[in-house]
Amino acid sequence: MTKIRSTTVCGIYHNGEVALGADGQATMDKHIAKSNVKKIRKLLDGKIVTGFAGSTADAFTLLERFEEKLGAYQSNMKRAAIELAKEWRKDQYLRKLEAMMVVANKEELLIISGTGDVLEPDNQIAAIGSGSMYAHAAALALKKHAPHLTAEEMVREALTIAADICIYTNHNLIIEKPAQ
Repeated sequence: MTKIRSTTVCGIYHNGEVALGADGQATMDKHIAKSNVKKIRKLLDGKIVTGFAGSTADAFTLLERFEEKLGAYQSNMKRAAIELAKEWRKDQYLRKLEAMMVVANKEELLIISGTGDVLEPDNQIAAIGSGSMYAHAAALALKKHAPHLTAEEMVREALTIAADICIYTNHNLIIEKPAQ
Protein backbone atom coordinates (compact mmCIF):
# COMPACT_ATOMS: atom_id res chain seq x y z
CA MET A 1 0.00 0.00 0.00
CA THR A 2 1.41 3.38 -1.02
CA LYS A 3 1.64 5.90 1.79
CA ILE A 4 0.89 9.57 1.49
CA ARG A 5 3.91 11.60 2.54
CA SER A 6 6.43 14.30 1.70
CA THR A 7 6.46 17.82 2.99
CA THR A 8 8.68 20.59 4.20
CA VAL A 9 8.37 22.11 7.66
CA CYS A 10 10.60 24.96 8.84
CA GLY A 11 10.73 26.78 12.15
CA ILE A 12 12.92 29.69 13.15
CA TYR A 13 13.60 31.44 16.44
CA HIS A 14 14.93 34.93 15.68
CA ASN A 15 15.09 38.15 17.70
CA GLY A 16 12.85 36.77 20.45
CA GLU A 17 10.19 35.50 18.06
CA VAL A 18 9.30 32.00 16.82
CA ALA A 19 7.52 31.11 13.58
CA LEU A 20 6.72 27.68 12.18
CA GLY A 21 5.53 26.96 8.66
CA ALA A 22 4.91 24.18 6.17
CA ASP A 23 3.95 23.73 2.57
CA GLY A 24 0.70 22.05 1.60
CA GLN A 25 1.78 19.18 -0.65
CA ALA A 26 1.05 15.53 0.06
CA THR A 27 2.71 13.11 -2.32
CA MET A 28 1.60 9.55 -3.02
CA ASP A 29 4.51 7.68 -4.55
CA LYS A 30 5.59 10.01 -7.37
CA HIS A 31 2.31 11.90 -7.73
CA ILE A 32 0.78 14.87 -5.96
CA ALA A 33 -2.18 13.54 -4.00
CA LYS A 34 -3.25 16.88 -2.50
CA SER A 35 -1.86 20.39 -2.69
CA ASN A 36 -3.41 22.12 0.33
CA VAL A 37 -2.80 19.85 3.32
CA LYS A 38 -2.58 21.63 6.67
CA LYS A 39 0.54 20.31 8.41
CA ILE A 40 0.70 22.94 11.12
CA ARG A 41 -1.46 22.61 14.23
CA LYS A 42 -1.93 24.81 17.27
CA LEU A 43 -2.21 23.29 20.74
CA LEU A 44 -3.02 24.73 24.17
CA ASP A 45 -4.96 27.71 22.82
CA GLY A 46 -2.17 28.47 20.37
CA LYS A 47 0.65 28.53 22.93
CA ILE A 48 2.33 25.59 21.19
CA VAL A 49 2.57 25.17 17.43
CA THR A 50 3.45 21.84 15.84
CA GLY A 51 4.43 20.80 12.35
CA PHE A 52 4.75 17.26 11.10
CA ALA A 53 6.34 15.39 8.22
CA GLY A 54 6.03 11.79 7.14
CA SER A 55 3.05 9.52 6.90
CA THR A 56 -0.07 11.57 7.69
CA ALA A 57 -1.85 8.94 9.79
CA ASP A 58 1.35 8.33 11.77
CA ALA A 59 1.84 12.06 12.30
CA PHE A 60 -1.70 12.46 13.66
CA THR A 61 -1.12 9.56 16.05
CA LEU A 62 2.01 11.30 17.34
CA LEU A 63 0.22 14.62 17.57
CA GLU A 64 -2.48 13.05 19.75
CA ARG A 65 0.14 11.41 21.98
CA PHE A 66 2.03 14.70 22.28
CA GLU A 67 -1.18 16.45 23.35
CA GLU A 68 -1.70 13.77 25.99
CA LYS A 69 1.85 14.30 27.27
CA LEU A 70 1.30 18.06 27.44
CA GLY A 71 -1.72 17.39 29.64
CA ALA A 72 0.21 14.97 31.82
CA TYR A 73 3.13 17.36 32.32
CA GLN A 74 1.30 20.63 32.96
CA SER A 75 1.95 22.05 29.45
CA ASN A 76 5.74 21.73 29.83
CA MET A 77 6.66 21.38 26.15
CA LYS A 78 10.19 20.06 26.59
CA ARG A 79 9.18 17.48 29.20
CA ALA A 80 6.22 16.36 27.07
CA ALA A 81 8.52 16.02 24.04
CA ILE A 82 11.04 13.94 25.99
CA GLU A 83 8.35 11.66 27.40
CA LEU A 84 6.80 11.24 23.93
CA ALA A 85 10.20 10.35 22.44
CA LYS A 86 10.82 7.80 25.21
CA GLU A 87 7.42 6.21 24.67
CA TRP A 88 7.87 6.32 20.87
CA ARG A 89 11.17 4.48 21.18
CA LYS A 90 9.94 1.84 23.62
CA ASP A 91 6.40 1.11 22.43
CA GLN A 92 6.17 -1.67 19.85
CA TYR A 93 3.29 0.01 18.00
CA LEU A 94 4.70 3.53 18.07
CA ARG A 95 8.15 2.36 16.89
CA LYS A 96 6.61 1.56 13.50
CA LEU A 97 5.33 5.09 12.97
CA GLU A 98 7.06 6.99 10.19
CA ALA A 99 6.87 10.67 11.02
CA MET A 100 8.73 13.53 12.67
CA MET A 101 7.53 16.62 14.46
CA VAL A 102 8.72 20.15 15.12
CA VAL A 103 7.16 21.74 18.18
CA ALA A 104 7.51 25.36 19.22
CA ASN A 105 6.41 27.70 21.95
CA LYS A 106 7.26 31.39 22.24
CA GLU A 107 10.74 30.57 23.60
CA GLU A 108 12.07 27.52 21.79
CA LEU A 109 11.94 24.99 18.97
CA LEU A 110 12.35 21.23 19.27
CA ILE A 111 12.56 18.41 16.75
CA ILE A 112 11.09 15.08 17.88
CA SER A 113 12.08 11.94 15.98
CA GLY A 114 11.11 8.28 16.14
CA THR A 115 14.63 7.29 17.09
CA GLY A 116 14.05 8.73 20.54
CA ASP A 117 15.66 12.08 19.84
CA VAL A 118 14.49 15.44 21.09
CA LEU A 119 16.76 17.97 19.44
CA GLU A 120 17.24 21.63 20.20
CA PRO A 121 18.42 22.60 16.71
CA ASP A 122 21.61 24.53 16.04
CA ASN A 123 21.20 28.15 14.97
CA GLN A 124 17.61 28.03 16.25
CA ILE A 125 16.40 26.65 12.92
CA ALA A 126 14.36 23.44 12.73
CA ALA A 127 13.58 21.82 9.40
CA ILE A 128 12.10 18.39 8.62
CA GLY A 129 10.68 16.63 5.60
CA SER A 130 11.62 16.14 1.99
CA GLY A 131 12.62 19.73 1.34
CA SER A 132 14.15 20.31 4.76
CA MET A 133 17.74 20.70 3.60
CA TYR A 134 16.73 23.38 1.07
CA ALA A 135 14.66 25.27 3.65
CA HIS A 136 17.38 24.90 6.29
CA ALA A 137 20.10 26.23 3.98
CA ALA A 138 17.92 29.17 2.99
CA ALA A 139 17.07 29.91 6.64
CA LEU A 140 20.76 29.89 7.60
CA ALA A 141 21.54 32.38 4.83
CA LEU A 142 18.61 34.60 5.83
CA LYS A 143 19.63 34.67 9.49
CA LYS A 144 23.18 35.58 8.50
CA HIS A 145 22.53 38.07 5.71
CA ALA A 146 19.06 39.46 6.43
CA PRO A 147 18.81 39.77 10.21
CA HIS A 148 16.35 42.65 9.83
CA LEU A 149 13.64 40.18 8.74
CA THR A 150 11.19 38.76 11.26
CA ALA A 151 11.09 35.05 12.05
CA GLU A 152 7.84 34.79 10.09
CA GLU A 153 9.37 36.49 7.04
CA MET A 154 12.39 34.19 7.21
CA VAL A 155 10.21 31.06 7.41
CA ARG A 156 8.11 32.23 4.46
CA GLU A 157 11.18 32.94 2.32
CA ALA A 158 12.96 29.72 3.30
CA LEU A 159 9.89 27.65 2.39
CA THR A 160 9.44 29.57 -0.85
CA ILE A 161 13.03 28.80 -1.84
CA ALA A 162 12.52 25.13 -0.95
CA ALA A 163 9.33 25.04 -3.06
CA ASP A 164 11.21 26.56 -5.99
CA ILE A 165 13.70 23.67 -6.09
CA CYS A 166 12.13 20.63 -4.33
CA ILE A 167 9.57 18.59 -6.26
CA TYR A 168 7.97 17.45 -2.98
CA THR A 169 7.33 20.99 -1.73
CA ASN A 170 4.77 23.50 -3.04
CA HIS A 171 4.00 27.18 -2.54
CA ASN A 172 0.78 26.69 -0.51
CA LEU A 173 2.28 27.81 2.78
CA ILE A 174 0.82 28.00 6.26
CA ILE A 175 2.87 29.88 8.83
CA GLU A 176 1.93 30.25 12.48
CA LYS A 177 3.44 31.86 15.56
CA PRO A 178 2.84 30.67 19.12
CA ALA A 179 0.53 32.86 21.17
CA GLN A 180 2.16 34.99 23.84
